[in-house]
Amino acid sequence: MSDAVAVAFSALKFHADALAQTRTRDLFAENPARFKNFSVKLDDFLFDFSKHKITRETLTLLASLAEARKFDARRDALFAGEAVNATERRAAMHMALRDLSQRPLIVGGENVRPLIEAEREKVFAFARAARSGDARGATGLPFTDVVNIGIGGSDLGPAMATRALSPYGAGGPRMHFVSNVDGADLADTLQNLDLARTLFIVSSKTFTTQETMANAASARARVVAALGEAAVKSHFAAVSTRLDKVAEFGIDPTRVFGFWDWVGGRYSLWSSIGLALAISIGSENFTQFLQGGYDIDEHFRDAPFERNIPTLMGLLGVWHRNVLGRCAQAVIPYDQRLARFPAYLQQLDMESNGKSVTRDGAPTPYETGPVIFGEPGTNGQHAFFQLLHQGTDVIPIDFLVAAEPTAADSHHHALLFANCLAQAEAFMRGRTLNEAKAQLRAQGLSEEEIERLAPHKVFPGDRPSSVFLYRRLDPRTLGRLVALYEHKVFTQSVIWDINPFDQWGVELGKELANRLAPIVENRDASTAGLDASTTGLIDWRRQFGQ
Repeated sequence: MSDAVAVAFSALKFHADALAQTRTRDLFAENPARFKNFSVKLDDFLFDFSKHKITRETLTLLASLAEARKFDARRDALFAGEAVNATERRAAMHMALRDLSQRPLIVGGENVRPLIEAEREKVFAFARAARSGDARGATGLPFTDVVNIGIGGSDLGPAMATRALSPYGAGGPRMHFVSNVDGADLADTLQNLDLARTLFIVSSKTFTTQETMANAASARARVVAALGEAAVKSHFAAVSTRLDKVAEFGIDPTRVFGFWDWVGGRYSLWSSIGLALAISIGSENFTQFLQGGYDIDEHFRDAPFERNIPTLMGLLGVWHRNVLGRCAQAVIPYDQRLARFPAYLQQLDMESNGKSVTRDGAPTPYETGPVIFGEPGTNGQHAFFQLLHQGTDVIPIDFLVAAEPTAADSHHHALLFANCLAQAEAFMRGRTLNEAKAQLRAQGLSEEEIERLAPHKVFPGDRPSSVFLYRRLDPRTLGRLVALYEHKVFTQSVIWDINPFDQWGVELGKELANRLAPIVENRDASTAGLDASTTGLIDWRRQFGQ
């Protein structure tokens, strides 16, 4: 850690100590303009961070920390297509996929715009054919169902976005997603589908991902059994760069869509990995999704610090994680169609910033990525909100809510919106012991009963939250939300001096699974060399398994 960074962190911790006895509700009472001063508008999108216990000084100190980390230069390097993914010697230029300007997009000295636009048009053409019925199965029937087979970024992004934008999928086939190597996932998905009307998309850059290829092989076997070997060509498409392996599988080369090594899996929804989404919502709506991401890219590059939403999101996260010691972050969309958004963010954030070494390979001197979790409101209110309100850990919360419903009842939406605002206020304001006693006294309880119950009805308050308020959840808004969190993650990676674009942490388990699979499958295989626990578990399974 450089001297400048150490000084910036020390200043922030001294400032936090000075704020410790201040209550957020008092900051509102002291400053009627607090909402205006601590919120940012971007067209019909609003980011309200006024319910964090911060002041102008907090933001000034966070800006100093970013400056000490040379944040502007690191952001410029990202957009310039430099090899910011140092361990893999690659750029991380997923933003190029949604750049709708006409300027050159340089990666590794090459203008990749023509490649991007050509591949996008290929995806759009196939999506139009699948939606219109021009693309047909082996028996000549149009597709009524599409099954996307992938895992990680090849599943979480398309599945999340397709669900979020389901009102925009009218006229297209039904969408399904299979990711788990557990055979129940594929079996349950296909149970009521007509294979003669089903298209499968196999999404795997290398076409070697164990879970994806196991599911793809099983789906292929079902198609062959029902429709014959020749039907594979008509019922499968692939998103991959391994044309040789795709050809071995039997997929028509005109139905193979690629992307580039400078597009990481969890950042790939904007690429051909979004084929399922493009089929679901159509090319025009997919373009609006890209536009939303591009909006945020331009905002992230150009907006000053105090008005830069993803930069503020990231630095507020650092404030909570490193200065105040908060180890988790809740994401609560008050929108049922965003049910998969927290899971999507789990991969984006935790796979990116779940690192314990710096870019130079040295141990990080401070905590990095928080645990991300969430559930749609109001469901979460009846599950884990008890801990958020009165538990011993303070967990910052992001609330996401639309001003207007999309294809939903307006009365229901009013109740939903009221619940969102009520929860955000309750987390900030809390309830003191005296307030709890006064409430119970107003209910006519005896003083003895009041003394007994009042401590249980105290809410500490000062539980920080941000509110993301947008006009409606449409393709452009979803694109903005995804890009905001992408750049938030990048901002934090700069402060922590880690590489957010590799994911070596997923490799060890894969290696061991590949070693163990033959031993588990073959009852007579030797377990010599395995640890006692693994050996015992395999032996126990062999008593019951096949």
